[in-house]
Amino acid sequence: MGVAGRTAQATQAIGSILDAYDRMEMDSRTYVLGVLLPAAVVFIGTIAVALIWQTVFFVRLLMPVLGLVVLGTGIAYPKVAIDRRRIEMENRFHLMVTHMTVLSTTNIDRMEVFRKLADEDEYGELTVEIRRIVQLVDTWNQSLDDALRRRAKEVPSDSVTDLFDRLAYTLGAGQEMSDFLFEEQGVIIENYRTIYEQSLENLDVMKDLYLSMVLSMTFALVFAIVLPILTGTNPTWTVAAVIAMFMFVQIGFFLVIRAIVPYDPLWYLEPGYRTRSKQLLIGSSIVAVVLFVIIVLSMTASTFGVSPFTLLVPMESIPKPLYLAIPTLPFLLPAFVFRRQENAIVERDEEFPSFIRALGASESAKQSTTSTVLRTLRKKDFGSLTETIDSLYRRLNMRIDTSSAWRYFAEDTKSYVIQKFSEMYLIGREMGGEPKLLGELISQNMNQIAQLRERRRQVTVTLIGLLYGISAASAFAFFTGLEIAVIMSGFDISVGGGQMEFGQLLHTEMYNVPLLRYLLLLVILFNAVMSSLTIRTADGGHYGNALLHFVVLIWVGCMTAVATETLISTLLEVDV
Repeated sequence: MGVAGRTAQATQAIGSILDAYDRMEMDSRTYVLGVLLPAAVVFIGTIAVALIWQTVFFVRLLMPVLGLVVLGTGIAYPKVAIDRRRIEMENRFHLMVTHMTVLSTTNIDRMEVFRKLADEDEYGELTVEIRRIVQLVDTWNQSLDDALRRRAKEVPSDSVTDLFDRLAYTLGAGQEMSDFLFEEQGVIIENYRTIYEQSLENLDVMKDLYLSMVLSMTFALVFAIVLPILTGTNPTWTVAAVIAMFMFVQIGFFLVIRAIVPYDPLWYLEPGYRTRSKQLLIGSSIVAVVLFVIIVLSMTASTFGVSPFTLLVPMESIPKPLYLAIPTLPFLLPAFVFRRQENAIVERDEEFPSFIRALGASESAKQSTTSTVLRTLRKKDFGSLTETIDSLYRRLNMRIDTSSAWRYFAEDTKSYVIQKFSEMYLIGREMGGEPKLLGELISQNMNQIAQLRERRRQVTVTLIGLLYGISAASAFAFFTGLEIAVIMSGFDISVGGGQMEFGQLLHTEMYNVPLLRYLLLLVILFNAVMSSLTIRTADGGHYGNALLHFVVLIWVGCMTAVATETLISTLLEVDV
């Protein structure tokens, strides 16, 4: 790319940032004074600290880099906020348009379609835009097509802009909204697929970037442990500073991952509705917390010599890194419960398209109630969904309110997409929509989601492998550096025919080895927390599923630390 091309790109980037400042809800002047000015002060302060603080050069260099990151974040935040709003719109655009299509097939007028969508808080920023359109029509007496054109100029998403523009033209030309939306289904699904896959590609790019940044921080931390032997700087403060930057990198990576991954949650839990599986989830979590407290108290009592805990929990025989790992074992109980429930949700999602298509076709053919149709359908095999369908039939047959029965059905499945699509089907049927048409529409969309989720699972597996590998490699590097520093401080060398402590030539007097070990274990703990949350964010599962990765990552890091300390002390063992 030539100079002209790079200049054009830079100009475009600056222009997009300035445009974002104009679109902020906060006044741009207020933002500059309240955010950018303090960020600039922080940047200048880090430069001053780097000049004054006598520590390892690499650490001093990182201080203004950290300040620059803070300033850069402040400058770019309005653009990031606009992009986040755009991403949120595009992630939920597919569901919103499907919902709009379902409503358009019923006996309500087109404005009522928008009014009902305006009551759906689930669609976030899209709901906000729909409400603005409704307000323009109801309050300012604009036509629906004019309101759509006006909002099309303001939304940050090209997909939403395009839909509003073309829908405005269609309505102005007198075409039925349902005909337009059905014709657009293929385009909307393909657009959703493109956006979804682009997000996954961005996730792949972030993995490579994260690997390089964590490796850099790992090397910096090892240098911070070892180099004070030569430089005479305080290793504790140096290590603490690098650890802070290490944590900053991991938090930033997590926030970026959360921003770029597609919005496609797996779980749905109805507030106030208690099921056996929900009680199992809550019960296992409570048991885990109780066992965790008991283990921590027992280990603490043994450490301070309280009888009989000294006999039950012999702390002196347990390697120090395992002090961190052992209390986490109880959390495997809720972790496996959550994992089992999530696998069941995935299986139900895979069966739902067949069920809803069969339900719609049967209702259209027999012209009968849902309860009557389910009497036949519940005898068919829909895999893990069969039992839930049978429960739906029993509730409807007991004359339970239809809306309540379907809500219980969604809660029994614990699936987000089943909840959304079953709600759409119910609303469509209650308002006079064609069941077969509704079933085929929902089934088509569900199948597309299932295919994209399979691709997402593949990407998540590679991310898991990366995070586990980095955790083990980082722990190995950390404790290798610590063990080398400890051993070097105990060397004896011969000087002029006499014996002289190597520690007299090197700077070892400021080393607080137990404190450094606990700081490194803190890094392992923090890494396990952030990595497990990152995995959960990437796969779209419940936060409870992060517990399994958290426990495993803790044990991977701690066992690596134990093995490294043992190996290095054996290989480099010397006579002191």
